[in-house]
Amino acid sequence: MIELLNELRVILPGVQVLFAFLLMVPFTQRFPQLDDLETGVFFMTLICTAISTALLIAPSAHHRMLWRGGAREQRLELGNLLAIAGLVFLLPAMVGVVFVITDFIFSLTAAITVTALLVLFFVLLWFLLPLRYRDSG
Repeated sequence: MIELLNELRVILPGVQVLFAFLLMVPFTQRFPQLDDLETGVFFMTLICTAISTALLIAPSAHHRMLWRGGAREQRLELGNLLAIAGLVFLLPAMVGVVFVITDFIFSLTAAITVTALLVLFFVLLWFLLPLRYRDSG
């Protein structure tokens, strides 16, 4: 449980900074210049970030709510699943932000290309690479 909570302490500040940034963006002067696609992707990104934040905080909340209440193994298993789900929602949140910014600054083609490469990078690094070591220890 301590390992899981320590890992979440590493992930959460970045997710919280992303969420804070996204909460401020609609109040900037240039936000109305976004087209419908950019606005839609921005909103999806905001929702994914909120869900990711909730999922990544949940194991700590469960730990606190059930302190010394038993069910340690169940909390650890659920906490692990919640953390993985949080990462799954963090992926579209991060690439969504990059998509909106790239589309706004450059073009839709550039945004699609960069987003596709980032999705591939994150999936390989976060999800596929660890599976290579799953049965080796």
